[in-house]
Amino acid sequence: MAEEEQAAEGAAQNYELLKAEEYKYGNNFIEIARKKVGDAEFISISKGFYNKAGQKRYKNGLGFPDAGEIKSFFVETIQKI
Repeated sequence: MAEEEQAAEGAAQNYELLKAEEYKYGNNFIEIARKKVGDAEFISISKGFYNKAGQKRYKNGLGFPDAGEIKSFFVETIQKI
């Protein structure tokens, strides 16, 4: 399978949203969520905006495994900078 096909297949995978928190600023938002695909849980951080109809539109996102050391790294680093 070509790399492009693998990437498209991965992007099309359905996930289960377990919990999400949102911070709104102006017409924009940041969302931090815990999601699940199969047996794997991960954390996602997404940035987006609300369109004229008030619907969420996502611009960028970052996902990483739900590993304690990664979460600790984010929390500690954000508090330092």
